[in-house]
Parts: sequence; C-alpha cells; structure tokens
Amino acid sequence: MRKLSLAALLVGGLGLLSSQRPASEKTLKEAYKNYFPIGVAVGARQLKGGEAELIKQQFNSVTPENAMKMGPIHPEENRYFWTDADAIVDFAQANKLRVRGHNLLWHEQTPKWLFKDAEGKQVSKEVLLKRLHDHIFTVVKRYKGKIYAWDVVNEAIADNPQEFLRNSEWYQICGEDFIAKAFEYAHEADPKAQLFYNDYNTERPEKRERIYKLLKKLKDANVPIHGVGLQGHWSLQEPTEAELRKAIEQYSTLGLKVQITELDVSIYPWEKERRAKRPGESDAYTPELEQKQAEQYKMFFRVFRDYKNVLTGVTFWNVSDQYSWLDTYPVAGRKNYPLLFDQNLKPKKAFQEVVKF
Repeated sequence: MRKLSLAALLVGGLGLLSSQRPASEKTLKEAYKNYFPIGVAVGARQLKGGEAELIKQQFNSVTPENAMKMGPIHPEENRYFWTDADAIVDFAQANKLRVRGHNLLWHEQTPKWLFKDAEGKQVSKEVLLKRLHDHIFTVVKRYKGKIYAWDVVNEAIADNPQEFLRNSEWYQICGEDFIAKAFEYAHEADPKAQLFYNDYNTERPEKRERIYKLLKKLKDANVPIHGVGLQGHWSLQEPTEAELRKAIEQYSTLGLKVQITELDVSIYPWEKERRAKRPGESDAYTPELEQKQAEQYKMFFRVFRDYKNVLTGVTFWNVSDQYSWLDTYPVAGRKNYPLLFDQNLKPKKAFQEVVKF
C-alpha cells in the first residue's frame, strides 16, 4: 500500500466533499446570487462536521436559532452567556457569511428576573424599559459591525383575531410603548443595522391586517424600523400563492424591506397548541408528501423571485431534516421533514425545484 502525501490526501478529501453534488448542480447561494442572500438558522453544535460543510457550501447568511434570545444570552441580571453567540458570529466572519441577529425582545424564552424586583413583585414600566435598554445596548454594541440586521421585536401581535397586541408581560407592564422603545434603543446602539419586526402567520388575511396596522403606526411615528420578517413556518396547505403575494405587496407599500426569516415547510397541517403524539399517528415521509412539499417550495420560490426588488433575504429555519424544531413542536416525538436536505444531508426533490428555474 503506497503512502500518500498530505497534499494528495487533502485533494482527495476535497474531491470527496465536492462529489456530494453533481458538478452541474448549482448551490442555493449560486442559484440566487442575483436575487437575495440565502440564510440558515444554526446552533453552536452545527459549526463543525458535515452540517458546517453544508452551511459553507450552500448558504451566505446565518441566524442564531436560540443563542441570542434573551433567556439564553442574558440568564441573570448581571450575567451574560456569550459563548454560543460568539462562536456563531466568529464562524460567520471566518467564512464570509452575513449574520441576522435574532432576537432582542420576545414574550417567550425571556428570563423571569426581567419582570420582577428583589422581592419578587412585578417591576414598574420605568424599571422594565431601563432593563430592556441595557440589554439591547449590551448585546447590539457587542456585535456592532458584525450583524447587519436584527429581529428587534418578535411576535407582538395577538393570536386571537379579536385582539390587537399579545397580552404579554411586556404589554401588561408597558402598554404599546415597549415596541417603539425597542427599535429606538437598537437604532441608537447600532445606527447602521437594519431593524425588523418579525412574526408568523403573516399571510393569513386577518392577522396580516393587524400586523400592517402595527407597522403603519410605527412608520407614522417615525420609529426606526426598516423591514418586516415573514417567518415562513408554512405547510403543504398554506399559504396560497395569492395570500403570499398579497402579504409581500401590502407590507412593501410601507417602504419596508421584506425578508422570509424562518422558512420551513411542515408535512403536517398547522397546529399551535402542544400535544402528545396520538396512537397510530404516522410520521412517515411518503413519496406523495415529498412530491407535495417539492411543489410547495417551487411555488414559494417562484413568488420570491418575482419580488426580488423588495425581498432582501430568505432564511431557512435549520440546516437539514437531521434536526428541526418541528420534531418537538407542536407534537413531541413526531418526526418532521421540513427542509431541503434530508437526514443524510443530501438534497431532496424540493431542493431541485428551488435551484432549477
């Protein structure tokens, strides 16, 4: 057995990696280089191994899935946990990837200390806004110049169609003011960062109208908001092409950038409430489901391309079907297959429909 030089081994290894896809097949970022950046949500565990190689090969933008949310990054008033967020930003810089920051204010994954005083009583509006200011300044300034866009406020619209804003602790203590203040603090901390409002079900007509109402109020008050993030947690059933087009058009009339920020296409119909997996409930990824999913992705990206003048980014929520947040939500233990790459990191039918146009 002859010995190979280090150079030969390296060339062989690179050849093996590139052989994972046909030479004629474009990557996502190559296919969309004249349209918009293609991003992906990542955790620190995905910065090495096969998923890291796939990220570098296919994407040109990353979003921290959880590492920059308030709970993980600021678990106690006088303690920040930077390790995972720093690792993601360092990985992005080393590989010339853009970074979307996610997120500065949300009603979930928020540490309990934020809303309580030393005696466990609810804090005043003034105290809560001061804590929000200090949090945003600390986080945004740390990554100033390294993060080009932030999801500033996440999911502030109520799920109940009869209500306007979600009845969160933010709203209970501050009224509507916390939304504008968050954008003002973020803009002051990094005047060059693009600031987004981010939400789900943004295409459903009744929720679309309430989101539009909020965005218009912010714009009319000269709040520094630059874009709206349509999360894109979609399914084989929704949204329709007409709903998606209407949403992009309506939001863009406000002069806001539009991004798809958390794209995945569930093989199951939408559910909001967590529940147990039912006896006999199948989670098989059948050829029929794979075909339907490919057709949905094809339609979505055809629409995205049509709006390239207002759409400034598309980000997938997770790298591959190896892991998706939808594996545990809303049904724990029910496997989902919502992405363009399978559990072996290989491109699926949906991938072909997205890159071939």
